[in-house]
Amino acid sequence: MRILCIGDVVGNLGCEFLRKKLSSLKKLKGIDMTICNGENSSDGNGVTPSSAEYIFNSGVDVITMGNHTFRRKEFYPYLDEKPHIIRPANFPDSTTPGRGYCIFDIGRFSVAVINIMGNSFMDNILDCPFRKMDEILEIQEVKNSRIKILDFHAEATGEKRAMGFYLDGKISALFGTHTHVQTADCEVLPKGTGYITDVGMTGTINSVLGVKPEIIINKLRNKLPQRFDNAKGECKLDCVIFDIDEKTGLCTQVENIEVR
Repeated sequence: MRILCIGDVVGNLGCEFLRKKLSSLKKLKGIDMTICNGENSSDGNGVTPSSAEYIFNSGVDVITMGNHTFRRKEFYPYLDEKPHIIRPANFPDSTTPGRGYCIFDIGRFSVAVINIMGNSFMDNILDCPFRKMDEILEIQEVKNSRIKILDFHAEATGEKRAMGFYLDGKISALFGTHTHVQTADCEVLPKGTGYITDVGMTGTINSVLGVKPEIIINKLRNKLPQRFDNAKGECKLDCVIFDIDEKTGLCTQVENIEVR
């Protein structure tokens, strides 16, 4: 089975580029299932029901989120209504909408997709991601899904690498999101879990993580808040493909791709 995981889609231009490229990429690579991080898909950060629907209608099966999940209040009901869009599981269930994992039925078997957020250098300090993963992997419907994919939305490379080795052999694959820069370390870990520290970004190339460079420069130099405005221009789509053995649920090969 081939699972395509796509890096953070940024703004309208990222959404449009995703739609332009995704169908042909899936056909070219023989993709069985597509997962995409959509937490920045609305201009100005966050996600709205319309941007999420645009991503789904472009051919994505499951949307994962991150620290900007709750930036738009109009998005809250959508999280509860749609089973295949998930937010980090270590947000508190008692106070936040949505769920942290979903089960996607592809016919001959099901795939568990999980979303977790790291704590190192992040604005929100949530439940321990390692302990939360232990809890989720004990849920019966997750245990029943031989293939398990994790979007670990985190800042620190070390935290992501540690999670990869912690879950090695327990899940099929881990792809990191949040930093918007694709890393050069895609691999199959020793016990069979596919891994990449960060899958990258879908959005404008000449930007700082999708935002106009001058805005970020002013913010860093002057130490004053800035209103973010997404950059315009040529786009790219960063992604990774995990080849999963359907019998064992383990990864056999990882390929990272940048589509322009």
